[in-house]
Amino acid sequence: MSVTEVSARRRWSMLACSLVAAMTTTCAVNGIAFLIPALHRDAGLSLAQASTLAAIPTVGLMISIIPWGTLLDRFGERSVLIVSVSLTLLATAGALVAAMCDAGYPLLGVLLFAGGLSSGAANGASGRIVVGWFRPEQRGTAMGIRQMAQPLGIGVCALTMPAAAQGHGVAAGLAVPVVVSAIGLLVTVVGIIDPPRPQPGGTDDDIRWNPYRASSFLARIHAVSVLLVIPQSVMWTFVPTWLIVGHGWHPATAGILVTCTQVLGAFGRIAAGRISDVWGSRMRPIRVIAGAAACGMALLALTDWLHSPVAAAVMVLASVATVADNGLAFTAIAEYAGPGWSGRGLGVQNTAQYLATAGTTPLFGVMVGSIGFPGSFAAAAITPLIALPLIPRDRSSEADRTVEAPTRS
Repeated sequence: MSVTEVSARRRWSMLACSLVAAMTTTCAVNGIAFLIPALHRDAGLSLAQASTLAAIPTVGLMISIIPWGTLLDRFGERSVLIVSVSLTLLATAGALVAAMCDAGYPLLGVLLFAGGLSSGAANGASGRIVVGWFRPEQRGTAMGIRQMAQPLGIGVCALTMPAAAQGHGVAAGLAVPVVVSAIGLLVTVVGIIDPPRPQPGGTDDDIRWNPYRASSFLARIHAVSVLLVIPQSVMWTFVPTWLIVGHGWHPATAGILVTCTQVLGAFGRIAAGRISDVWGSRMRPIRVIAGAAACGMALLALTDWLHSPVAAAVMVLASVATVADNGLAFTAIAEYAGPGWSGRGLGVQNTAQYLATAGTTPLFGVMVGSIGFPGSFAAAAITPLIALPLIPRDRSSEADRTVEAPTRS
């Protein structure tokens, strides 16, 4: 089945299904963080113990992303995604049962690790589905919509898991990832079709063609994305503390502003994708976004240092700017790498960003304690500036295959 044989309605329905499938990863990996207060208050864990438990799924995810990407390249999207989401459902259901039976936190940690380990296919598979079923002039917009999975998943967890845990215990909160995983499995089975793949042995032979050897394009995108995810991580991690501790906001009011900022960031990704479609370029908008992120973080540092009342509004704008590039980089990687390599390429992308976040978050925590929020925001403005000269020009994978072809045996 070719792209032209699938109706526009079916393509957009598959986009919606892939978005829900990607939400299973967010809920399975990030959901436990919303149970930290309940684990501390009701289960008697220290904050350090509860935070460690919440970090376990992320470790599993980081380990598994690239292997899942390799399976996607080899076997396609639908079958691998069904296996991945099924295993995620089993792991999250196991965690729920373990909590209901008071089986102990070591077993719960093992099951949470299994949930992160099993959920690593959804991000790469959903990105490949977008690139495989949408024409180039629609991919940026479609990928921007697909990138809403993370803020929507976090929003679902934030709105349901703490309240469920407060009223009915930790086990009730753990039911949310189970429900989301079950829905994700259902829509995957019912709604997703593998995109067409080129036949091996032709001029578009993705199996023998290695995009990492053909040029530095993918490596530069990975490096740029790592640099741009640092201010994004700073904003997501420290803004609630900045509002509540630094400016005396009520936690509920701060939570509302952060949620609204997440929603605006999601729509910012769609807008960036649409602009990239109109411009016919993925890299030009990333240059604009990197400059906007640097300016936004610098302006936030200045207004916070001056104790300006507009600092909160600047924070919203800076937050939107720091997340707008995600879908563009995903689209560019999948387009350039092709179906034979995009699973691994997207896996490397996600792994690098997770490692950068894990490595820099403690560093900025130390900086906030030593030089304060203004200095830390100013430091976060540096990494987008470093990224600017590293952003490559748009490249065509077909052109690089043509250049590499004469060297093949």
